[in-house]
Amino acid sequence: MSLRGKLFALTYDRQMAKAEKAQLGALRQSLLGAADGDVLEIGGGTGANLPFYRPGTGSLTITEPEPAMVRRLERRAREQAPLAKILRAPAEDLPFEDGTFDVAVSTLVLCGVSDQPRALRQLRRVLRPGGQLLFIEHVRSGDPRLARHQDRMNWMCQAVMRCDCNRPTLTSIQETGFAVTGVEHLTMAKAPSFVSPLIVGGATAPIGAARRDAQFVRQGLS
Repeated sequence: MSLRGKLFALTYDRQMAKAEKAQLGALRQSLLGAADGDVLEIGGGTGANLPFYRPGTGSLTITEPEPAMVRRLERRAREQAPLAKILRAPAEDLPFEDGTFDVAVSTLVLCGVSDQPRALRQLRRVLRPGGQLLFIEHVRSGDPRLARHQDRMNWMCQAVMRCDCNRPTLTSIQETGFAVTGVEHLTMAKAPSFVSPLIVGGATAPIGAARRDAQFVRQGLS
């Protein structure tokens, strides 16, 4: 376990506290009200989403690749979601069979994965046909001036928050085969301008040719 990983886990909640109180907490609560059935959350971090899952609606499985984060997540889950299953696994290599889940949740995760297209292909694979992807994600701004500023400041995002704030994540979701069913473009409160562009919404995994698509996803060809 790296020292950087330990420090990031130790300080993450403190870094995000103002944004969570001002806006993110409410966004999480609204988004996760639609999470029903067998739910997978990737990159669970320290467990910021745990208070907002509705009890008794199905199973909850949460993955997190960082050991220091997993320990914090497990402690919080014991108090807030004792039936949740916690696994250490990267989003790019999910240890589940095809079509295992009804809903997948990604909140401020796709900006930090090492291979975003692969992670999205994995999410598509483990979702049942017609399953939902629910997301809150940093994105590259549609304003060219702000986008250039994001590019200039991305080194700071990588150093402090271990993410790339300038990824075209909505386009990546669509290119993976998800059908976006609703999306809001927001400005993240209590955040520097270069990380403030935010998308909140949902997308549906393809229904037609699901078996063939799953084979392509496993092979990394789609």
